Amino acid sequence: MNGPEKQLLAVTAVPLNQDLADRYRRLRKRSETLVASLEAEDLNLQSMSDASPVKWHLAHTSWFFETMLLKPTLPGYRVFDVSYGALFNSYYEALGPRVPRHQRGLLSRPLLVDIVSYRRHVDQHMQQLILATSVPATLALIELGIAHEEQHQELMLMDLLHLFSQSPLLPVYDRDWPPPVPGRRSRWQRVDGGLVRIGMGSDGFSFDNERPQHSVWLAPYDISDRLVTNGEWMEFMAHRGYQRPELWLADGWAVAQQQQWEAPQYWQLEHDGWYQMGLAGLRRVVADAPVLHISYYEAAAYAHWADARLPLEAEWEHAAGSGLLQQADTVAWQWTASAHSAYPGFRVAAGAVGEYNGKFMVGQQVLRGGAGITAPGHTRPSYRNFYRPEQRWMASGVRLARDAAAADERDDSPQFLADVVAGLSSPQKTLSPKYLYDARGSALFEEICRTPEYYPTRTETALLREIAADLSALIPKGAALIEFGSGASDKTAIVLDAAPQISTYVPIEISHDALDQAVARLAQRYPSLDFVPIAGDFTGELRLPESVRAKSAVGFFPGSTIGNLDPAEMQQFLLRTRVLLGEDSVLLVGADMLKDVPTLLAAYDDAAGVTAGFNRNLLERINRELGADFDIQAFRHEARWNAGLQRMEMHLVSLHDQHVTLGGMRFSFSQGESLHTENSHKFSTDSFDALAARSGWQIVQQWISPAPQFAMFALVPA
Repeated sequence: MNGPEKQLLAVTAVPLNQDLADRYRRLRKRSETLVASLEAEDLNLQSMSDASPVKWHLAHTSWFFETMLLKPTLPGYRVFDVSYGALFNSYYEALGPRVPRHQRGLLSRPLLVDIVSYRRHVDQHMQQLILATSVPATLALIELGIAHEEQHQELMLMDLLHLFSQSPLLPVYDRDWPPPVPGRRSRWQRVDGGLVRIGMGSDGFSFDNERPQHSVWLAPYDISDRLVTNGEWMEFMAHRGYQRPELWLADGWAVAQQQQWEAPQYWQLEHDGWYQMGLAGLRRVVADAPVLHISYYEAAAYAHWADARLPLEAEWEHAAGSGLLQQADTVAWQWTASAHSAYPGFRVAAGAVGEYNGKFMVGQQVLRGGAGITAPGHTRPSYRNFYRPEQRWMASGVRLARDAAAADERDDSPQFLADVVAGLSSPQKTLSPKYLYDARGSALFEEICRTPEYYPTRTETALLREIAADLSALIPKGAALIEFGSGASDKTAIVLDAAPQISTYVPIEISHDALDQAVARLAQRYPSLDFVPIAGDFTGELRLPESVRAKSAVGFFPGSTIGNLDPAEMQQFLLRTRVLLGEDSVLLVGADMLKDVPTLLAAYDDAAGVTAGFNRNLLERINRELGADFDIQAFRHEARWNAGLQRMEMHLVSLHDQHVTLGGMRFSFSQGESLHTENSHKFSTDSFDALAARSGWQIVQQWISPAPQFAMFALVPA
């Protein structure tokens, strides 16, 4: 027999559907592995009517395969025990009587050993069926059975956690169960919307409620790229979110009052702070980890408080399919504002299978994504989970959305408060330098620039005037000049004078007042120039108007503001800017160069105390806008050179032990403890070139002033 004939024989010798049989075997093994460490007593208990005993789950998933597949399709199949038909039927009316859900915990019999035998009996015959069948409808039912048991694997973990949380002993399911990974807070992602397709098509497995695929019109919207954190939820609690009926839906307020909700489910307040019961036991709440076990009512109240809303399920699916969402299916199921109802063209399947999802299309809210307890590979972007709005024992979290039309006009105080609370809660208390630049802060910075010690502004301005013609040569006719962190836009005039071919100026500035004043001043000087001001944080997600995106883009980032960012933030900013400006763009970046330490220290701590006033103004702003009680005079300004990180740092140092209250929370400062407010990294040509390369840019020209050296770099996409 030759080689090809041997290969053909080997192929034909592989049993039909062997891959499916292997998947089935792994599925069943995983269910038993999940409960292998438990005692028989753990498996029999039912902690509430929404939960079921683990033993019941193990039997019910076998009942599904036996009832839906083996009995009707495997010739000669013998039912394991006729009484199991009613004992382990969940909600299928077409299949006869069943034990009421709230009485499943009363089933001390059959014994666990009987359930194990039942599973072995079903597995043996399912292997026969899988390897022998070629009927598409049967194969589809097998896929449904696999997905059904994966759902119950998640339910077993949910129900076990609830059961263990009721015990004063607080049993631990698995001390090594991984907690949600902490991370940064979310940022808004702008989504254009339009006519989009959602739902599952004909390719691949899906549940009936995911079909049919259809078109939906979405208005432009913003959606947060990450989930709401425990720390953000604590801020909601500190603002008496559970005590303010104006934030809540009427039914939700009634439930919250009746059940006396004061925190997410499984949270416990101890003498030293909040703890959370999880599969790894009782552990301290991690502020930067996503909040879990939130009801729809709580999620909606939080969204109201945060001046946002919950996403529609179509918004969530479109954003997830576009790759905009982090933590999409790895941490928590995410509530949406969409009720669980039928898609256009939905038809209930014939027979008992038609009861799988269709009968639950009322009184439930859709959740999207997936959780840390979800079976691997179980979810997809079109997956529609659903629960009643008051339920919260499942691994449910919160992702926010908002309407794009009103986003630019919203009050930023909730985010300001969130960032300040997070910064004051850190081991090294720190605040983002962007909050230094309110109207008074911007004015003080302009005053700093006029002090004799502060060389960067004078040096950069002189350099810009010297190289203005070179810069103009890089700017195409009709280009849009987009300035990041524009402030007073003083240096911008040098570029505008040298490059009259610029048709549009787009200043991006977080301070509305500074932005308005700069635009008003420049509009008088350049009456033919189009102004498209954007009030926002240039370190966050930005989107240029269509009228600007149609033009050649020249980014302008002077002042060595890039040095105020952390290294990771620098790279992230440059990466986002590359996408924002496009492939044919130019980016002009000013950067302060390394120099002697005495010159640096004097520049950031001038003799007149202007920089000190600028730094302390941040505390005044927090008092004024957020109702804090900082004693401004109890903090001194300090400039430090950090040689290891090659940066100047600004700190506010506490003169004595003291406490500060903010948002119902109390923060302690010990004598000498500092609040870190700003960095200013200094560069060499090599370090800046390496930063640009890591961020998808390349330097095409560079200009460096005489000492004290300051540089201007022209970058193009690599």
